[in-house]
Amino acid sequence: MDTIEALIQCPRQQKCKVLHLVRHGQAWHNVEGENNRKALLSPHLFDAQLTSLGFKQVAELRKDVHTSGLLHKIELVITSPSSRAMQTAVGGFGLDGHKNSGDIVSKTLNTLKIMAVELCRDRLGVRPCDKRRKVSDCQSRFPSIDFSMANDEDDNLWNPNLRESTEELAERVAKLLKWLWTRPEKEIVIVSHGIVLQQILINLLGNDGHPTVRAASCRRFGHCELRSVVILDKRSGFAHGGSSPSPSLGCGQQEDDVSKVSGNCLELIII
Repeated sequence: MDTIEALIQCPRQQKCKVLHLVRHGQAWHNVEGENNRKALLSPHLFDAQLTSLGFKQVAELRKDVHTSGLLHKIELVITSPSSRAMQTAVGGFGLDGHKNSGDIVSKTLNTLKIMAVELCRDRLGVRPCDKRRKVSDCQSRFPSIDFSMANDEDDNLWNPNLRESTEELAERVAKLLKWLWTRPEKEIVIVSHGIVLQQILINLLGNDGHPTVRAASCRRFGHCELRSVVILDKRSGFAHGGSSPSPSLGCGQQEDDVSKVSGNCLELIII
């Protein structure tokens, strides 16, 4: 199998980031929301957990990332602090992920770092399913996850009366991407929510690319679907080490074509 560098002829001295975008597995709010959108306002869906089908989807994701060898190339996993995302992150990418009392936790501390980051949370406000638990509660349930970036014990970002606007979400995603670009890791997984992952792709594409390519690239994510993108800094002239990633989408998918979208300073390759 050819490497991504071989497919896109990326100069070794060019700064490059490989982002693997993963939506969480099916959660209870997804099931109830399909039948009745008003159900998403129900308090009993607070911090919605994965369903039994969601756990199976995570198990399939884990199998695929192991089989493809992707797990050995990833340097960092970023996850939303929502339980459904953390269950997916630890279950799919933790070295010792397993199901225990309805939660996916880890038997031992992972050598692959998993960080909970508020910037990649679902759209904030109004819906209880999008409100996170106290940080201390999250830490006890997911001891292998690093919560050092959580500033407050309580969820002070979630507003019961006002939902985050599309513009505010885009601004938050821009901050996330800026922070990721400063990280030393080259190959990073982002486990988040469908609307956030779509916004990541929209932000990266900007005004570039044919509308058909944009529509295909930014289509809705399925549960536990993994899509990968490569971001090249055309201004950089220094070496950025790391293993050569494989052009595998995970979940048994494989792309024959690599779509290329050019910007002024950054170049996005959608694998």
